[in-house]
Amino acid sequence: MVKEECKALLDALSKVTACYRHMVLTIGGTSDSQNLREELKKTRQKAQELAVANRNKLTAVLKDKSVSKEDKAEFERLWVIFSTCLEILEIDMRRALELGHEFPLNVPKKHLIQTGMSGGTSGVAARAMSIQNMKYEAEHNIDVVDLKDLENEINQVGEMMYEMEMKVSVPQWTVEAKQDPGAELKSTISVGASSIGMISVEENKSFCDISKILAGIIFSAVLIIAIVLAVCVVKLS
Repeated sequence: MVKEECKALLDALSKVTACYRHMVLTIGGTSDSQNLREELKKTRQKAQELAVANRNKLTAVLKDKSVSKEDKAEFERLWVIFSTCLEILEIDMRRALELGHEFPLNVPKKHLIQTGMSGGTSGVAARAMSIQNMKYEAEHNIDVVDLKDLENEINQVGEMMYEMEMKVSVPQWTVEAKQDPGAELKSTISVGASSIGMISVEENKSFCDISKILAGIIFSAVLIIAIVLAVCVVKLS
C-alpha cells in the first residue's frame, strides 16, 4: 500500500516537473504573458508540495528497519528517481529566475525571443494542476514581484535536497535500474503502434518471402552466366 502511494506521488511529481520545464522554455518567447508567469508560479508551488509529500513518505519508509530487503531496494530506486526530479526542478527554477530578469513583461524596449512558437500554455498548466481550466488572479506586476519569491523557493529546494542527503544515504551508483535505457520510449512506441504492428506482420512475412524468391532467382541467373562463360573460355582455349 505504501509502495503504491509513493509511486503515485512520484508519478504526479514527474508530470508536474515536466510541465514546468515545458513552460519555462517559453519565457521570453512570443507565448510569454502575465498568464504564463502566474502559471509558472502555481505549477512550481504544486511541484514543491508534491516534493514535500514524496520526501516525507520515502524518508519514513527508508528509515524503517522492518522493511524487507526487496522492498528497501525498490524504495531506494524510487528515492533516486525522486532526487533526480528535485534536481531537474531546481535547475528549471534557476532558469526561470534568470529568464525572468532578462525578459520583464512591462519593459517594452526589451525584445522577446522569436522562437517561432505560438499559442498559450494554459492547457499544460491545467494538466499539471489536474484541473479543467486555469483561474488567473495575479497582479499585473507578477513578473517582478514573483522573482523574489522564486529566489526564496530555490533556496528552500536546495535546503530540502541537502537535508535529504543528511537523513537518508542512498548513493545513486548502488541502485540498479529495472529496465534498460530507453525502455519506456520503446514500450510507448510499441503500445501506440500496436494496431499498425498487427496489420504489418503479415505484410512483413509476405515481403520476406518475395525477397527470398528474388534472391534465389538472381543467384541462379548469376550461376548460369558463370557456367556459360566458363564453357566459352574452355572452347576458345
